Amino acid sequence: MDYKKIDDFVLQLVERSTPERTAWNLEKIREGKPASWNYIDGCMLTALMEMDSLTGDPRYFRFVKACVDHFVGEDGSIRTFRPEARNLDDINEGRVLFALYGRTGEEKYRRAADFLRARLEEQPRTVEGNFWHKAIYPNQVWLDGIYMAQPFYALYEKHFGAGDYSDIVGQIKNVRARMFSEEKGLYFHGYDASRTAFWADPVTGRSKNFWLRSLGWFAVALADLLDILPQGEGRDSLAAIFDELMGQASRYADPDTGLYWQVPDQGGRAGNYLETSGSAMMAYAMLKGARLGALDRGYAAKGQRTFDGIVEKYLTFTEDGLDLGGICLVAGLGPEDNRRRDGSYEYYISEPVVANDAKGVAPFVLAYTEVKRLTP
Repeated sequence: MDYKKIDDFVLQLVERSTPERTAWNLEKIREGKPASWNYIDGCMLTALMEMDSLTGDPRYFRFVKACVDHFVGEDGSIRTFRPEARNLDDINEGRVLFALYGRTGEEKYRRAADFLRARLEEQPRTVEGNFWHKAIYPNQVWLDGIYMAQPFYALYEKHFGAGDYSDIVGQIKNVRARMFSEEKGLYFHGYDASRTAFWADPVTGRSKNFWLRSLGWFAVALADLLDILPQGEGRDSLAAIFDELMGQASRYADPDTGLYWQVPDQGGRAGNYLETSGSAMMAYAMLKGARLGALDRGYAAKGQRTFDGIVEKYLTFTEDGLDLGGICLVAGLGPEDNRRRDGSYEYYISEPVVANDAKGVAPFVLAYTEVKRLTP
């Protein structure tokens, strides 16, 4: 595979997008909804900033800035942001504010970061001290939410705060204590501290199964946090959790392709499939972890094998360029009025599988940036 074609693919997506309608946000496109401040575009903007830092092509930064400027006012307010939703997903797009402020010096980016940091102060917490995932998911911790909030939280502490990462480290330690399966070596998708959600085990509070993309979100969050936190006891604690996760998860890779299954511990079961977004997240986490020295260097080869497996299986040429397939569109747990999302095996394999959605494209691009760093 000529990797240069991947650069062309990413730029094609940028050139087909506007702040009002991004080519990769299939949920918005399918539902006919207007643009909003959201984690899906946030993931892609983070990936585009990595492409900017590697290539120096001004089109990446220009597009990221235009998207953020579409929502962020001079006073730091964020159009379409709903504080009452207490939604960790909506923190994620704030990650790019720090780079924008550093590059431009425009105070509105600092003010917007302050605004989002203040929302974390208002976020409800479980009895253990972890942020609720959303107001509609009371007392619930999802692996997804670790990625959505904690890297932003850490970046804020690094750039504008007191450099206190203890709350971040404590919340991740709680995830290890409450959501890790000693038997399988994997983390359950969700945990309900009240143990009352219809999908939760009444004794442990855990959901029924492991979901690949949620594991991927967690792995990527840990890799990114290890790039942000300074040396010390807190970083060492996260590094140990990360090393354990990657060591356990890598056992579930498909030997033929290097990819991972939608329900990771049930490879080959009827209906299960090798999924792109979570596999790309695992590839990125392994490649970055090896580069940072948080993982053994052998993980770089494992990560590249997974990346190349995605290219071989799911990246195809079309008249318009390239298509990236095999992406689970969405999956979650509940809420109460949506009992189809019950965390069962049957549920996870029932969600739509699509091409070119940012939840797959963004981690694929992130993994690609690590491949480029490995083999410039």
